[in-house]
Amino acid sequence: MVRAGVPEPDLERWVEEGRQTVIDIADMLGVPPVVYTRDPLSQIPALQNYVSRLPLDQFEQSDWMTLHGDLMSYVSDFLIQMHGARWVVVDDSTASRGYRYVIEVGDRDGVNHKIDPADVVMAEFGNLPIEITRMLASAELTLRLASLTSD
Repeated sequence: MVRAGVPEPDLERWVEEGRQTVIDIADMLGVPPVVYTRDPLSQIPALQNYVSRLPLDQFEQSDWMTLHGDLMSYVSDFLIQMHGARWVVVDDSTASRGYRYVIEVGDRDGVNHKIDPADVVMAEFGNLPIEITRMLASAELTLRLASLTSD
């Protein structure tokens, strides 16, 4: 339920802005957007190199927020492109606006699962240094798109 004084969710805009962010990141890192859109895995080496060189010990809150948003955009776009995930809006009484945008996808058995990419990135921030593949694998495991052992 949307809280009073808070705008209604605009899922279409949210999706468009997130997609543009990740395309801009690819371009900034030297990964041509056409290459990235064909294969989101193509951005992993450049993104890993970028985050590995960041002076995280000198980051201010605004730097962490920017990095969080950038990585959240990549995680979500990766899940959308690689696994057919989609953004959805869910009610959340603990969120300041009364709702959250989350990623939803069917697992290997067709059961839908949801994850907030913001939580995935925050978990990675709590386990420095940042490892892009670990972050993506964590999201896939949480969504039951992969297993710890072979079936």
